[in-house]
Amino acid sequence: MQKKDIMIKVEIYTDGACSGNPGPGGYGAILKYGDTIKEISQGYKHTTNNRMEMRALIAALQQLKAKCDVNIFSDSKYIVDAVNNGWAKKWRANGWRRNKKEMALNPDLWGALLDLLDKHNCTLSWVKGHAGHFENERCDQLAVEACTSANLLEDTGFAG
Repeated sequence: MQKKDIMIKVEIYTDGACSGNPGPGGYGAILKYGDTIKEISQGYKHTTNNRMEMRALIAALQQLKAKCDVNIFSDSKYIVDAVNNGWAKKWRANGWRRNKKEMALNPDLWGALLDLLDKHNCTLSWVKGHAGHFENERCDQLAVEACTSANLLEDTGFAG
């Protein structure tokens, strides 16, 4: 009898915020594993809300040290739909083109995010933002605090 690998089950909640779009931005994320809860956040000087949504998930996935079963909850239709509908993988396969005329936005972050998602068994679910979902509200609070903090980073991939 072969022993099955039992993967750690993790829940990730994310949100991004931007004061102006573009403008100063931040992200917040919560990782839950059993009784352990970890909150992370970071602010950026000049960015967009979509980039902060993506950075939140990237930063959360970077916290995982082994292959995990991950349930991800985001209020970003941009991320959830692009991943669940296979759009982001098509963009990458087409040289970051959405179609013959349009380039996909944020290819630097999409590439990093897709690589991280491929390392784990991930399920992405959309949650309605600002609707009383406890973890989403907390992520929003972390993101807003981050975008107004004193230690804002440069969003090196943002070309705006």
